[in-house]
Amino acid sequence: MYKKYAVVILVLIALTSCTQDKSIEFSSQSLTEKELSYCEDKDCPEVTINYVEVFGNESIAERINNKINSFIYQSLLLGEDTTPTAKTIEEAATGFIEVYYADKEQFPDMAGKYFAEISVNEIYNTDNHICFELRQYLYTGGAHGYGTTTFLNIDPRTGEELSANELFKNKNKFVNFAEEKFRAQQEIDKNESINATGFTFENDKFSLPESFGFIKDSLIFVYNQYEIASYADGPIELKIALKEAKPFLKID
Repeated sequence: MYKKYAVVILVLIALTSCTQDKSIEFSSQSLTEKELSYCEDKDCPEVTINYVEVFGNESIAERINNKINSFIYQSLLLGEDTTPTAKTIEEAATGFIEVYYADKEQFPDMAGKYFAEISVNEIYNTDNHICFELRQYLYTGGAHGYGTTTFLNIDPRTGEELSANELFKNKNKFVNFAEEKFRAQQEIDKNESINATGFTFENDKFSLPESFGFIKDSLIFVYNQYEIASYADGPIELKIALKEAKPFLKID
């Protein structure tokens, strides 16, 4: 009898340990140019980075943090290189500022300092789905800066990114449903061209942005500037209530 109880207790402990081992927590972090050793004796351009760091299960946290850091490194990468070499956020920020000084030396009359503002926020969290909002806005010369908003959907049990096929039962049917919502929002009649009011969808065919996010009660899609309209039109947002989207979703 006692042996049976001992076995049950050991199983419960093992299950509890597994559950705790997979748990993760979030911590808000920030970095500005003022904290960089490179800027101690320089009037550096403004760099503001606010992001989430994940703790808990080591392997899961590492996978998620790597994805977050990769976005930050890529956002701060200037010039012809397309693959970041930075190993830390501080190094990536320093690299951005170094490019500014190199460009300033080459073009002394360059107007305005470069500027970078980057944020990563946790905006949706369930047992099987976490969504991060990734924003970046950079000014690197010219008439104006440019910013984007994208999303990262993660399985918190593995730390891996969730694809559209893992989130939607039938993506094509959902796109048709989303087009109805978009047309209603933009007041485009169902019999009119999707580009009738000035949008620039490729081949005059509605499509959703590759990146999409989840918030408390809605699915959110953001068309960044130039994707389907001019820069002056700004980002265009489409929200669909989760209760309406639920028939098309594989997970809660």
